[in-house]
Amino acid sequence: MTRLGYQIANFTYPDVPDEQLFATIVAQAKEAEASGFDTVFVMDHFYQLPMLGEPDDPMIECYTLLSALAQHTSTVRLSSLVTGNTYRNPALLAKTVTALDIVSGGRAQLGIGAGWYELEHDSLGFEFGTFTDRFEKLEEALQIIRGMLAGDRPTLDGKRYRVREALNVPAPLSTIPVMIGGGGERKTLRMVAQYADESNLLCPPADIARKLAALDEHCERLGRDRSEITVTVQTYVCMAPTHDEAVAEFEEYVRRTPAAEVRRGQMIIGDPDEVAARYAEILAAGVDGFTVNAAANGQVPGRVSLLGETLAPLLA
Repeated sequence: MTRLGYQIANFTYPDVPDEQLFATIVAQAKEAEASGFDTVFVMDHFYQLPMLGEPDDPMIECYTLLSALAQHTSTVRLSSLVTGNTYRNPALLAKTVTALDIVSGGRAQLGIGAGWYELEHDSLGFEFGTFTDRFEKLEEALQIIRGMLAGDRPTLDGKRYRVREALNVPAPLSTIPVMIGGGGERKTLRMVAQYADESNLLCPPADIARKLAALDEHCERLGRDRSEITVTVQTYVCMAPTHDEAVAEFEEYVRRTPAAEVRRGQMIIGDPDEVAARYAEILAAGVDGFTVNAAANGQVPGRVSLLGETLAPLLA
């Protein structure tokens, strides 16, 4: 289960040409593994997100990338944060995640969500639909995927998807955890209570207590043991050995990526002591851990290692 996850959220690095992108990504994954992160995530998008750059910034398909990272790591779990359910048939997704588990020696995890980036859907021909459409699809998909990952032969004649005795051979090497991303209290957290092993909240720290209370209520109503669910919260950080270096690296990031200005108020910026204090406050709100996005400076050698060495002791 994820308690300290590192998300590689962008592939736009200063002075790094396309032919060196993968090496830069691998270096981050290796630093994460060696410094105490238990999971490495990449985003499941085809265009860069508006708060991280421009649509035509580099974006690598996530499951191809995760399978490649499996060959350069040995202990970290590997997952999307999170798969857009609208992009893939659920039976194909179950097979894809199973393949990732096999090529990684049993380290796959499935992060999944309903999908939200309308421009990407419209541009590439994926059906977007309404909010209700997307959540109905997600619920049916979870029934199919969970069954296939568990070695069952699910049959579903649903409104959105149909399968008949769907086989998944070879089976996963491990029990693949399912993480649902998002913080919707009525739909998303109800699906967490019903289908997921993990929840990755997208919310400010001040809202964590309310989200956890909503999840508790769903678990109680559905008869789910709340202790079975690991809850992390997505965070954004720019840390360096000194406060001044961290501030300078964040300002340089905003200079080259103006869209990132919207993250300023959410960004944890500082030296290891400052960052550790902020994360300790978040942990005290009741979550089990964090997913960490270091888009501002994660590509700088040593920064991911410093993050892991700073944050892992908080969860020991």
